[in-house]
Amino acid sequence: MQFSVSFPGGTVQYLLQDSFDSYSKYADEVSCIFITDSNIAGLYPQLFRDKKTIVIPAGEAHKNLYTIEQVIQELLQYEAHRASFIIGAGGGVVTDIAGFAASVYMRGIPFGFIPSTLLGMVDAAIGGKNGVDTGLYKNVAGSFRQPQFILYDTSLLNTLPEPEWSNGFAEIIKYACLFDKALFEELWQNDVAYYKSNEAALQALIQRCVNWKNKTVLADETEQKERKLLNFGHTLGHAIENLYGLPHGHAVAIGMVAACHIAEKVNGLDPKVRRQLVALLAQYELPAYYAFDPERVMEVLIRDKKRRAEHIDYILLEDIGKAMIQALPFEAIKQGLTQLQDASDR
Repeated sequence: MQFSVSFPGGTVQYLLQDSFDSYSKYADEVSCIFITDSNIAGLYPQLFRDKKTIVIPAGEAHKNLYTIEQVIQELLQYEAHRASFIIGAGGGVVTDIAGFAASVYMRGIPFGFIPSTLLGMVDAAIGGKNGVDTGLYKNVAGSFRQPQFILYDTSLLNTLPEPEWSNGFAEIIKYACLFDKALFEELWQNDVAYYKSNEAALQALIQRCVNWKNKTVLADETEQKERKLLNFGHTLGHAIENLYGLPHGHAVAIGMVAACHIAEKVNGLDPKVRRQLVALLAQYELPAYYAFDPERVMEVLIRDKKRRAEHIDYILLEDIGKAMIQALPFEAIKQGLTQLQDASDR
């Protein structure tokens, strides 16, 4: 299945239910340089045999400007030029690095993605955001630049570790909370095992998430308004992910529950919304709470890129399937996080 979406920043081809080797239909094979990580290169050496390939260390700890510099050095060794084509094949760290490197190398060369994780397929590879971390601060160096294609080969999920399936479902649950009550109810009827064993259901789920993200990015590609909704769970999530080394999906799950606690305090959100979310997260083997230090977290949050003077744009639910952007003072967030820690201790 193939379709394209034209954003202000460029047209993206979505190649669903495709195979890795078909990338050559969409990019000149001779000009391609692959960027992948040590995990994917080790699992699928046959996919990169006889191809120009840059292998980066796996893991969020390597998503930084040092790795970008190393990638650029290897691009120079391959004599990459403005007609070269980068393909990022891997999870969200790989596609972030590949997209950012392509955005800055020689002031920009074309690129595409082949995501290898569920999280990458439903979220990280989509939307044109590319970036790297600086210390504890997520994605503070980056670009908005669209890939020319995103190729979906779900056979790559056959080697995905069980915890990574849950990580991906954190982002899927996010879409359900923000936009799609019917999706929330569908997820409630199933679990990870169901989607792993039902290819048709998995493909439909991936496309549903792709559609939601594209719809949001089309309305606001550079995150001035509507696209901020996609940060639900990520404001706190990004802070605790890097502070405590949590998996991204776990951190987002905890961040979504925290946002519900804050919404209960500042807007009177019905607590049953939070209880439904907590139950669904548990069903997909995701945590709802974590013992963190609110003071340390606030030190990171005040440098968040969503900050506006003495407040931050926080995403709060009004109900399952409906959300809002609300400017919250840092003091209100701090009080909410302190109360959240009290709740997690009970």
